[in-house]
Amino acid sequence: MGLRVLRLLKPFMAVIPEIESPERKLPVKSNRLRGQRNNYPIKLLYTASMPIMLLTALISNILLVSQVLYIHFSENVLVRILGVWEPLTESNQLFVTRGVAYFFTAPRGLLDAITHPIHTAVYATIVVMACAFLSKMWMEISGSSTRDVSKQLRDQQLSIAGYRDASIYKELNRVIPSAATFGGASLAIIAVCADIFGAIGTGAGVMMSATIIFQYFELFVKEQMEGNMSMEQMMSGMQ
Repeated sequence: MGLRVLRLLKPFMAVIPEIESPERKLPVKSNRLRGQRNNYPIKLLYTASMPIMLLTALISNILLVSQVLYIHFSENVLVRILGVWEPLTESNQLFVTRGVAYFFTAPRGLLDAITHPIHTAVYATIVVMACAFLSKMWMEISGSSTRDVSKQLRDQQLSIAGYRDASIYKELNRVIPSAATFGGASLAIIAVCADIFGAIGTGAGVMMSATIIFQYFELFVKEQMEGNMSMEQMMSGMQ
């Protein structure tokens, strides 16, 4: 089982760096030390895996409420509109088959996605739009919004090269919200594809695992590099 999970994560671990690496580097200069310049990176995955985590928790709660209500009030019209739960063939486990909640569940494999195109399209649209919205919302409440970053740069007496101090907010606002929205949507698309192609668990779960593992690896590499250890020494020490 462990090897199977590792094989499953392997392609996603290859994809994550490809969408994690793109970044917009804004040239910043110090207002205190003349001539000192650096780059302020804004990654494509600006909010990392947080939108997927938030959406997974939200969908899980919607499905839980729907199932509990259906078990106790299966004849209620409003409950049935929310979701109808029935066991599948040769299984006692309940699955939502109709109702609003049905469109919050992923297709059960490629064949199911092809035979139920409307369900697949609606589910994919909900996930992508919700992740984009949640990513932008998390940006605002986590202290990484345009206003927060602009304030951090001003507090450190930094400004964007080629722009006046009054234009910092405007320039950051062109980049940060777009990175947050597009990054959340990109993760959602990969998660939907993982669901359709039958990943173990859920596509969102796989994406969260791969993203978190890659982030820890990045942190490990950064710490080793700051300790002046070469990549060859680091890899030989891991063997």
